[in-house]
Amino acid sequence: MATATRSIPDPAALRRRGRFNPGDAILYGVTLGAALSALVLLILIAREILADAWPAMKEFGLGFLTSTTWEPTRDIYGAGAFLFGTALTSFAALLLAAPISIAIALFLTELAPRWLRGPVGALVEMLASVPSVVLGLWGILVMGPWIVEHVGPFLHRTLGWTPFFKTEPVAGPSILSAILILTIMMVPIISSICRELFLNVPRELKEGALALGATRWELVRGVIFPYARAGIAAAMILGLGRAVGEAIAVTQVIGNNEAITWNLFDPGDTLASRIASSYVGATSKMQISALVYLAVILLAFSLVVNLVARVIVQRVTARQEGRA
Repeated sequence: MATATRSIPDPAALRRRGRFNPGDAILYGVTLGAALSALVLLILIAREILADAWPAMKEFGLGFLTSTTWEPTRDIYGAGAFLFGTALTSFAALLLAAPISIAIALFLTELAPRWLRGPVGALVEMLASVPSVVLGLWGILVMGPWIVEHVGPFLHRTLGWTPFFKTEPVAGPSILSAILILTIMMVPIISSICRELFLNVPRELKEGALALGATRWELVRGVIFPYARAGIAAAMILGLGRAVGEAIAVTQVIGNNEAITWNLFDPGDTLASRIASSYVGATSKMQISALVYLAVILLAFSLVVNLVARVIVQRVTARQEGRA
């Protein structure tokens, strides 16, 4: 059933109705300024990095996006390998983090006993507060050797026929380490949002499904997932944005390989990692400009990801409202 919504009148409308109060004007101005400040800040950031990146943009053009050459000694730069590494690590981490996060959220909302929900939920959310540099250090000291000694050989034996695990793992940084670190970072974000979504599913819908004889799995598949679908999509996109922009932890575990490779045991690099590792030691103005050009690409990618998330949420919400 559709419900009517009433918008809050602005101070001008209140003045015409004879109900104007100075406090309303102050509140309106403060909140409007706060809302516009985010837009102004984004414009200033974009303007500054575009100005710094302009020499590289003018020199290399759009070919910068596909070129895989990065040679500071010759002042020739391309972002192709870093774009590939960013996409590979981010989407692979999302493929791992999404089912794990949804499973955690379902366990905490539907299956776990009440005495266990609080402690487990707090522990999962604590992962989000672990500093990136600490996770990266753990990846170097613990996860890297674990991959080389146990996970890597197993994956090579079972999936060595694929391009992802075709060689034996060797000690040192790898794309797989970066994927697992990003997965750990994404899980608390996606699971926390999904948990809130599942808790907000109307109780009468759940009780109605169970009263009709639905099993717990049928309840999840037929009621909870359809109701929270838009929010789950938004949570996944938000987690993807977190992975795309991560720099420090990825820099510590991924290596410094400027070649495109599908083998997850090889070192690689990403946009954010290259900026973090090379900006301080840049030796020429063109190299600095090329690194800022990478930042422009990263900013544009983040904006596109957020725009896609909004479109997905709006379309799914509109479809659900049309069925209601």
